[in-house]
Parts: sequence; structure tokens; C-alpha cells
Amino acid sequence: MASIMTNASALTALQSLSATNRAMEVTQARISTGYRVAEASDNAAYWSIATTMRSDNAALSTVQDALGLGASKVDTAYTAMNKALSTVDDIKQKIVAASGASAADKEKIQTEISALQVQLRSYADSATFSGANWMSVNSTVAAGHASAGTHNDATIVSSFNRDASGAVTLGTIAIDVQSIKLYDAAAVTNETMGILEGIRLGTTGLRDDAAVTPAANAAIGATDGYAISTLSVTGYSDAQIAQMLKVVDIALGELTTAATQLGSAKKQIDLQKQFTTSLMDSIDRGVGQLVDADMNKESTRLQALQVQQQLGIQSLSIANSNSQSILALFQN
Repeated sequence: MASIMTNASALTALQSLSATNRAMEVTQARISTGYRVAEASDNAAYWSIATTMRSDNAALSTVQDALGLGASKVDTAYTAMNKALSTVDDIKQKIVAASGASAADKEKIQTEISALQVQLRSYADSATFSGANWMSVNSTVAAGHASAGTHNDATIVSSFNRDASGAVTLGTIAIDVQSIKLYDAAAVTNETMGILEGIRLGTTGLRDDAAVTPAANAAIGATDGYAISTLSVTGYSDAQIAQMLKVVDIALGELTTAATQLGSAKKQIDLQKQFTTSLMDSIDRGVGQLVDADMNKESTRLQALQVQQQLGIQSLSIANSNSQSILALFQN
């Protein structure tokens, strides 16, 4: 039915054109942003998931930085430990040379040993990275340690975890500083002192609170002991030097164990860094599956909508022409 009050054809054409224009706006927005879900209004559930996962990925990036910083601290301590191990081995050789040597030769050997002892302290004091030194420590109660000479574990943030309930926890890698420290300014007992400064029993080579350094050339006693950082061969008997050799050999074993612990921690950090990188990539891919636009699909859709828009304009023009034709009849 032709009507001059209501142009049904024009209304239908206009509705169709408006729908096409809205679809074009959506498609153009997806092409320009690269996202099919750029705002919560696009898809509230997907947007919420993507926002949370992006936040977690940012946290993982910070974890990766923390792992890098932790790796540097471990590397620094490991380097100092290796140098200490090599230097104590040199001291061991000097002690072997002192056995059976003359008094004059022992004095010369002690000059070399003293220089090596100074070098050991230098290695430990210099092993600092970003304010952290695990070789030469000061484990006071005021610094937060349980008791003087008992150093807390050092921790390195290694993971960011979110469970099914949404609760967040951080994973850490612990470094047992107490077992690897070489010196401790706060320690007051041989057993809590560092590997190089604690006095060790000549019989066992272990740090012991009962151990005391004997006088030179004295008779062998049950509590005779020596510390790597202070032992001297000058004036000491061959029997005492034999005990020093025992002490140095056991200390070398402890240094080797400490270096192994640091090497293991370094390997664990490297593996965690690799995993974190892979996990971040996996999360990026997962978020992309939810919110990224398929550019091939969207560009094809845009071309189709452009054609629909042109046809819609033509359809609206034709509908309006029909109304003009009816009006022309009355004019005639």
C-alpha cells in the first residue's frame, strides 16, 4: 500500500542501513585496536579474565626481575666461595711444606700463609651485590636474626601463584647463609662462627666451642684447635702442624659443600627463569585467544559491510524516490 503518511520502505531501508553502520563501527574498532574484546561492554566475562591474567603477567615480569637479581647475588657469593676454596687449598700446601721444616723456614712459610689469610678476608668482604653479602655477615639480633651468630636464610622470590579461589601466594628459593658464611662479626661461639674463623678441634677438624688455640710447641691436648683465618706454623711442632692439616682439610670439605649449595641454587634459579618466561608467553597466548581480533576475518567483514552500506544507501534512495513519485501525482 502506498502512503504519504508512512514510508514503510524507507523506514525498513533506514533500519537496515543503521544496523550496517553499527556493525561497521564495531569492525573498524576491532581493526584499529586489534581486540575483539577491548572493553567490559564487549564481553564482560572475557574482559575480566583477560584483565586479571594481564595483571598476573605483570607480576610474573617482576618475579623474573627478582630472579635475575637473585642470580646475581648467588653468582657473587659463588665466585667468592670458589676463590676462597682455591686459597685455602694453597694454605693446605703451605702447611704440608711446613711439616718437618726448620724454624726459619716455618717463619717464611707463615709469611705466605698470612698473606693468603688476608686475601681470604678480602674475598669475603668484597662479595657484595646490591647490599647483600652472604660471605661476610653480621647476624645480630637487632638486624632481625634469632640469635647472635645465627643468620636467617636469604630468600629469592621465584614464583607468583594464584589458586582456584583467587588467593595469591609467592614462592621463594631459600639460601642457607648460616651454612655457607665465611665470617660473622656477631658470632660469639666457635660453632656459630663462619667456616674460616671458627676454631676447629685438631682431632676432628670440626668447629667446636671447647676448642682453644694452644701455645706454640706445647704438648698435644684434647681441646687443641685452630682456625683457618688465624692459624700460624711459626714455632709450632710437627704434631701440631699435623692437626692444622686435619683442620684445613675438613674446612676444604665444608667449603666444597657450600660451593655445591650455591651452584645448586644458581641452577634452580636459571630453571625457574626459563619456566617463568615460558609461562608468561603461555598466558599471553591464552589472553590473545580470548580477546584478540582475527584481522583476516575482520578485514573481510569490513569489505562486506562496506558493500552492504552502499546497497543500503541505494535502497533508502529508491524508497525516498517512490515517495517523491506519489507526491508528483498530486501536483499534476
